[in-house]
Amino acid sequence: MRLAVIAVLLLSACLAWGGEQKYAVKGMVIRVDAAHKTLDVSCQAIPGYMEAMLMPFTVRDAKELEGLVPGAMIQFTVVVGDESSYAQGIQVQSYQGLEVDPLTARRLKLLNKAINTSPSAVKPVAIGQQVPSFTLLDQNRHRMSLSMFAGKVVAISFIYTRCALPDFCFRTSNNFGQLQKRFSERLGRDLVLLTVTFDPAHDDPDVMLKYAKIWKANPSWHFLTGSVVEVQRLCARFGVDAFQDEGLMNHSLHTAVIDRTGRLAANLEGNQFTAEQLGDLVQATLDAR
Repeated sequence: MRLAVIAVLLLSACLAWGGEQKYAVKGMVIRVDAAHKTLDVSCQAIPGYMEAMLMPFTVRDAKELEGLVPGAMIQFTVVVGDESSYAQGIQVQSYQGLEVDPLTARRLKLLNKAINTSPSAVKPVAIGQQVPSFTLLDQNRHRMSLSMFAGKVVAISFIYTRCALPDFCFRTSNNFGQLQKRFSERLGRDLVLLTVTFDPAHDDPDVMLKYAKIWKANPSWHFLTGSVVEVQRLCARFGVDAFQDEGLMNHSLHTAVIDRTGRLAANLEGNQFTAEQLGDLVQATLDAR
């Protein structure tokens, strides 16, 4: 209902201006309805037109929606006429890697492939697939299994506590801090947050407890660690690459959302999205029936 009202207001404004208007839009895909040629996008602000918000868009050709999944970062043009509007030229913005040196990103992928060449190697979970349960220790040394949260939406992030760069692991944890505020009444009842370290040799439960206190974590925000093998296996499920390099970690960034049925709803790569966009995605997953 809120989306429809906003769309009507924006269309009314364009009617007042007259003529056709075109605007460049960037945002995160929240929902795709190919049958009705529509998609919901958590948009960045468009200067002189609208603030950052969740908006519905239609397309004239359903092929524009092919390959789009929740969590994808896209850019496109919205054309607003006297009586209607539509999106065109939708392009997915592929994440280009975290490292200043792109060769490092390639090395991570090659190392990961080399390690996972056996027939029993763990394969990443695809969108819509069931996420296998796993068990790790939280910051209070309690064993936590994904199966414990059946019927709830689960958001998972991957970090290591010694990361010194503000736009990487810190941003990832801050995004969850914002989720904790936005969904304070639903946390634990409908939503669970899991932050997993990919540096378990250093990040034991005591270290994770200190890290949790920094973020004033709700009891339903769990900070998980385990054996190197357990953690590597879980990271592989979500396409996370992490390797020691001169005492620090070269790593990729992934934030995943699992729906109430235990299926992977989205797997966000990188750090190009905002906490508000992640929140919109979580909201849509919570509201899905």
